[in-house]
Amino acid sequence: MSRFVTRTTARAGRRLRQGAALLACVAGLWSALAWGWDKDRLTESAAKLSPKTQAAVKAMIQMAERAAAMPDERERLTAINTFFNTRVAFRDDIETWGQIDYWATPLELLDKGAGDCEDYAIAKYMSLLSAGVPQARLRLVYVRAQFQGRPQAHMVLAYYAQPESEPLILDNINPEIRPASLRPDLTPVFSFNGEGLWSGVGATTAGNPLVRLSLWRDLLAKAKAEGF
Repeated sequence: MSRFVTRTTARAGRRLRQGAALLACVAGLWSALAWGWDKDRLTESAAKLSPKTQAAVKAMIQMAERAAAMPDERERLTAINTFFNTRVAFRDDIETWGQIDYWATPLELLDKGAGDCEDYAIAKYMSLLSAGVPQARLRLVYVRAQFQGRPQAHMVLAYYAQPESEPLILDNINPEIRPASLRPDLTPVFSFNGEGLWSGVGATTAGNPLVRLSLWRDLLAKAKAEGF
């Protein structure tokens, strides 16, 4: 069984239940996001920024609309994964935002033209929802990644064709979409979407899920105000 078919353990149960309660608190915010973005409001939000940002947001909307028309979900994954991997430069939050950990909305990401792993994963997630991919098939996954010979906390987006199937991994480090079994460099720690929170494997965490989900709550509030 793939390591990315995650399951709750007794050791993680209490923290996951607390996280599930937090997810329930943001369900009202999420319900608007789950159906895609408000193009008019998003365009208005972009108009307050630079012409370059306006053009990037327009391109994102058009890209998601083209992806929505694709009959094969794998093609949708490829279109959206490629869009953000090629348009956005990787940069740490401390350099971009002056903070150790900041979760940017897709609008903020395109305005800066740079972001870290969470920002890539979030932008792909929201774009895929807007392109018609069901929320239940997508999870934001914190992993322990082996990168340049050392482990580090990282986030990817996982796509599950079926609940218990091996997921495909969308990543900014490795731009090729691969099944989880072909990404032995990644060990899942925990994952979430707007519907739930799941425990991964491995003793080394990628941070407190409750703290991370507080960032998720704040992100959804920002995104909703922008038109997502």
